[in-house]
Amino acid sequence: MKRSAINQYIAEARDFFARNHFILPPFADWTPRDWSRCGSEVSELLASRLGWDVTDFNSGEFKSIGLTLFTLRNGFPAGQGASKTYAEKIMFVRQGQVTPFHYHARKTEDIINRGGMRAGRLAVQLYNSDEDGGFAQTPVSVVCDGIRRTVEAGTIVTLGSGESITLTPYLYHMFYAVEGDGLIGEVSSVNDDDADNHFKDPLPRYPEIVEDEPPARLLCTEYSIIAR
Repeated sequence: MKRSAINQYIAEARDFFARNHFILPPFADWTPRDWSRCGSEVSELLASRLGWDVTDFNSGEFKSIGLTLFTLRNGFPAGQGASKTYAEKIMFVRQGQVTPFHYHARKTEDIINRGGMRAGRLAVQLYNSDEDGGFAQTPVSVVCDGIRRTVEAGTIVTLGSGESITLTPYLYHMFYAVEGDGLIGEVSSVNDDDADNHFKDPLPRYPEIVEDEPPARLLCTEYSIIAR
Protein backbone atom coordinates (compact mmCIF):
# COMPACT_ATOMS: atom_id res chain seq x y z
CA MET A 1 0.00 0.00 0.00
CA LYS A 2 1.18 3.53 -0.67
CA ARG A 3 1.70 5.70 2.38
CA SER A 4 -0.41 8.40 0.74
CA ALA A 5 -3.34 5.94 0.59
CA ILE A 6 -2.87 4.95 4.24
CA ASN A 7 -2.88 8.63 5.23
CA GLN A 8 -6.09 9.12 3.25
CA TYR A 9 -7.82 6.06 4.74
CA ILE A 10 -6.97 7.12 8.29
CA ALA A 11 -8.34 10.61 7.61
CA GLU A 12 -11.54 9.09 6.20
CA ALA A 13 -11.87 6.80 9.23
CA ARG A 14 -11.43 9.70 11.65
CA ASP A 15 -14.19 11.58 9.85
CA PHE A 16 -16.43 8.48 9.82
CA PHE A 17 -16.00 7.89 13.56
CA ALA A 18 -16.68 11.56 14.30
CA ARG A 19 -19.84 11.59 12.16
CA ASN A 20 -21.05 8.57 14.09
CA HIS A 21 -20.24 10.19 17.45
CA PHE A 22 -17.52 7.71 18.35
CA ILE A 23 -14.73 9.71 19.98
CA LEU A 24 -11.20 8.33 19.84
CA PRO A 25 -8.62 8.93 22.60
CA PRO A 26 -6.22 11.88 22.21
CA PHE A 27 -3.27 9.77 21.03
CA ALA A 28 -5.23 8.96 17.87
CA ASP A 29 -4.21 12.42 16.64
CA TRP A 30 -0.53 12.22 17.59
CA THR A 31 1.86 12.81 14.73
CA PRO A 32 5.19 10.97 14.38
CA ARG A 33 6.82 14.03 15.95
CA ASP A 34 4.45 13.83 18.93
CA TRP A 35 5.41 10.18 19.42
CA SER A 36 9.11 11.02 19.23
CA ARG A 37 8.72 13.34 22.21
CA CYS A 38 7.30 10.58 24.43
CA GLY A 39 9.20 8.49 26.93
CA SER A 40 8.52 5.53 29.19
CA GLU A 41 5.07 6.88 30.10
CA VAL A 42 3.72 5.45 26.82
CA SER A 43 5.20 1.97 27.29
CA GLU A 44 1.74 0.37 27.52
CA LEU A 45 0.63 1.98 24.25
CA LEU A 46 3.73 0.61 22.53
CA ALA A 47 3.73 -2.90 24.02
CA SER A 48 -0.01 -3.39 23.50
CA ARG A 49 0.06 -1.86 20.01
CA LEU A 50 -2.75 0.54 20.66
CA GLY A 51 -3.63 2.84 17.79
CA TRP A 52 -4.17 2.84 14.04
CA ASP A 53 -4.15 -0.27 11.87
CA VAL A 54 -4.83 -0.16 8.12
CA THR A 55 -4.42 -3.26 5.99
CA ASP A 56 -5.29 -4.58 2.56
CA PHE A 57 -3.88 -8.01 3.53
CA ASN A 58 -1.37 -7.27 0.76
CA SER A 59 -4.15 -7.71 -1.80
CA GLY A 60 -3.56 -4.41 -3.58
CA GLU A 61 -7.35 -3.96 -3.56
CA PHE A 62 -8.05 -2.17 -0.27
CA LYS A 63 -11.64 -1.17 -0.99
CA SER A 64 -12.50 -4.79 -1.84
CA ILE A 65 -10.27 -6.62 0.66
CA GLY A 66 -9.14 -4.56 3.60
CA LEU A 67 -9.91 -3.01 6.96
CA THR A 68 -9.31 0.17 8.97
CA LEU A 69 -9.34 -0.18 12.74
CA PHE A 70 -8.16 1.45 15.94
CA THR A 71 -7.12 -0.61 18.98
CA LEU A 72 -8.36 1.19 22.08
CA ARG A 73 -7.11 -1.17 24.79
CA ASN A 74 -5.25 -4.47 24.94
CA GLY A 75 -3.13 -6.66 27.16
CA PHE A 76 0.26 -8.05 26.24
CA PRO A 77 0.77 -11.30 24.30
CA ALA A 78 1.55 -14.41 26.36
CA GLY A 79 4.90 -14.34 28.08
CA GLN A 80 5.27 -10.56 28.24
CA GLY A 81 4.24 -10.09 31.87
CA ALA A 82 1.08 -9.13 33.73
CA SER A 83 -1.37 -6.90 31.89
CA LYS A 84 -5.00 -6.42 31.00
CA THR A 85 -6.83 -9.62 30.14
CA TYR A 86 -9.08 -7.95 27.55
CA ALA A 87 -8.97 -5.89 24.38
CA GLU A 88 -11.23 -3.49 22.48
CA LYS A 89 -11.19 -2.22 18.91
CA ILE A 90 -13.34 0.02 16.76
CA MET A 91 -13.49 -0.72 13.03
CA PHE A 92 -14.49 1.18 9.91
CA VAL A 93 -15.81 -1.53 7.58
CA ARG A 94 -16.65 -0.11 4.18
CA GLN A 95 -19.66 -1.40 2.29
CA GLY A 96 -18.64 -4.58 0.45
CA GLN A 97 -15.10 -4.52 1.91
CA VAL A 98 -14.15 -8.06 2.93
CA THR A 99 -12.04 -9.19 5.86
CA PRO A 100 -11.05 -12.68 4.62
CA PHE A 101 -11.81 -15.99 6.33
CA HIS A 102 -9.72 -16.61 9.44
CA TYR A 103 -9.96 -17.98 12.95
CA HIS A 104 -8.17 -17.40 16.24
CA ALA A 105 -6.70 -20.24 18.28
CA ARG A 106 -6.80 -18.33 21.57
CA LYS A 107 -8.96 -15.23 21.28
CA THR A 108 -12.69 -15.13 21.94
CA GLU A 109 -14.32 -11.96 20.62
CA ASP A 110 -17.65 -10.22 20.47
CA ILE A 111 -18.21 -8.39 17.19
CA ILE A 112 -20.76 -5.61 17.69
CA ASN A 113 -22.58 -3.36 15.25
CA ARG A 114 -22.26 -0.03 17.07
CA GLY A 115 -23.79 2.03 14.26
CA GLY A 116 -27.13 3.80 14.47
CA MET A 117 -30.26 3.02 12.52
CA ARG A 118 -28.89 4.66 9.35
CA ALA A 119 -25.53 2.86 9.49
CA GLY A 120 -24.59 -0.25 7.57
CA ARG A 121 -25.24 -3.82 8.67
CA LEU A 122 -22.47 -6.40 9.10
CA ALA A 123 -22.61 -9.74 7.28
CA VAL A 124 -20.60 -12.50 9.00
CA GLN A 125 -20.13 -15.89 7.29
CA LEU A 126 -19.29 -18.86 9.51
CA TYR A 127 -17.69 -22.30 9.27
CA ASN A 128 -16.24 -24.61 11.88
CA SER A 129 -12.60 -25.53 11.16
CA ASP A 130 -11.68 -29.15 10.55
CA GLU A 131 -8.58 -31.05 11.69
CA ASP A 132 -6.65 -29.99 8.58
CA GLY A 133 -7.46 -26.29 8.95
CA GLY A 134 -10.16 -26.31 6.29
CA PHE A 135 -13.90 -25.75 6.39
CA ALA A 136 -15.89 -28.39 8.26
CA GLN A 137 -19.31 -29.07 6.79
CA THR A 138 -20.86 -29.33 10.25
CA PRO A 139 -23.53 -27.18 11.91
CA VAL A 140 -22.18 -24.09 13.65
CA SER A 141 -23.25 -23.32 17.22
CA VAL A 142 -22.92 -19.60 17.89
CA VAL A 143 -24.17 -17.07 20.43
CA CYS A 144 -25.74 -13.77 19.30
CA ASP A 145 -26.46 -11.27 22.09
CA GLY A 146 -26.46 -14.04 24.68
CA ILE A 147 -28.83 -16.30 22.72
CA ARG A 148 -27.42 -19.54 21.33
CA ARG A 149 -28.42 -20.60 17.84
CA THR A 150 -27.35 -23.37 15.48
CA VAL A 151 -26.89 -22.63 11.78
CA GLU A 152 -25.68 -24.59 8.76
CA ALA A 153 -22.06 -24.43 7.63
CA GLY A 154 -21.48 -21.33 5.50
CA THR A 155 -24.46 -19.41 6.90
CA ILE A 156 -24.23 -15.62 6.76
CA VAL A 157 -25.43 -13.97 9.98
CA THR A 158 -26.31 -10.30 9.49
CA LEU A 159 -25.98 -7.91 12.44
CA GLY A 160 -28.21 -4.83 12.61
CA SER A 161 -27.67 -1.83 14.87
CA GLY A 162 -26.75 -2.89 18.39
CA GLU A 163 -26.53 -6.59 17.56
CA SER A 164 -23.50 -8.76 18.25
CA ILE A 165 -22.03 -12.20 17.69
CA THR A 166 -19.54 -14.14 19.84
CA LEU A 167 -16.73 -15.78 17.86
CA THR A 168 -14.95 -18.55 19.73
CA PRO A 169 -11.55 -20.15 18.97
CA TYR A 170 -11.27 -22.17 15.75
CA LEU A 171 -14.49 -20.71 14.33
CA TYR A 172 -13.81 -19.44 10.80
CA HIS A 173 -15.36 -16.07 10.06
CA MET A 174 -15.38 -13.59 7.21
CA PHE A 175 -17.22 -10.27 7.28
CA TYR A 176 -18.18 -7.22 5.25
CA ALA A 177 -20.65 -4.33 5.53
CA VAL A 178 -23.92 -4.16 3.62
CA GLU A 179 -26.45 -1.34 3.18
CA GLY A 180 -23.81 1.27 4.02
CA ASP A 181 -20.49 1.52 5.82
CA GLY A 182 -20.25 -0.22 9.20
CA LEU A 183 -19.21 1.15 12.60
CA ILE A 184 -18.13 -2.12 14.16
CA GLY A 185 -16.77 -2.76 17.64
CA GLU A 186 -14.76 -5.68 18.95
CA VAL A 187 -14.49 -6.66 22.61
CA SER A 188 -12.26 -9.66 23.22
CA SER A 189 -9.65 -11.45 25.24
CA VAL A 190 -6.07 -10.26 24.65
CA ASN A 191 -5.39 -9.64 20.96
CA ASP A 192 -2.20 -10.94 19.33
CA ASP A 193 -2.26 -10.16 15.62
CA ASP A 194 1.27 -11.51 15.09
CA ALA A 195 0.55 -15.08 16.21
CA ASP A 196 -3.21 -15.63 16.53
CA ASN A 197 -4.62 -14.94 13.05
CA HIS A 198 -5.02 -18.13 11.00
CA PHE A 199 -6.23 -17.33 7.49
CA LYS A 200 -7.97 -19.96 5.36
CA ASP A 201 -5.86 -18.85 2.40
CA PRO A 202 -2.44 -17.73 3.69
CA LEU A 203 -2.31 -13.93 3.76
CA PRO A 204 -0.05 -11.40 5.46
CA ARG A 205 -1.86 -9.61 8.28
CA TYR A 206 0.00 -6.35 7.56
CA PRO A 207 0.65 -4.68 4.19
CA GLU A 208 3.93 -3.80 2.56
CA ILE A 209 4.18 0.01 2.50
CA VAL A 210 5.53 2.16 -0.32
CA GLU A 211 6.79 5.42 1.17
CA ASP A 212 5.59 7.97 -1.38
CA GLU A 213 4.97 10.66 1.27
CA PRO A 214 5.61 11.10 5.02
CA PRO A 215 3.22 9.37 7.46
CA ALA A 216 0.55 11.63 8.92
CA ARG A 217 -0.07 9.07 11.69
CA LEU A 218 1.97 6.06 12.68
CA LEU A 219 0.44 2.61 12.43
CA CYS A 220 0.50 0.53 15.60
CA THR A 221 3.15 -1.71 14.03
CA GLU A 222 5.54 1.22 13.44
CA TYR A 223 6.36 2.41 16.96
CA SER A 224 9.76 0.73 16.86
CA ILE A 225 10.96 3.33 14.34
CA ILE A 226 10.57 6.14 16.87
CA ALA A 227 13.99 7.37 18.04
CA ARG A 228 14.31 6.95 21.78
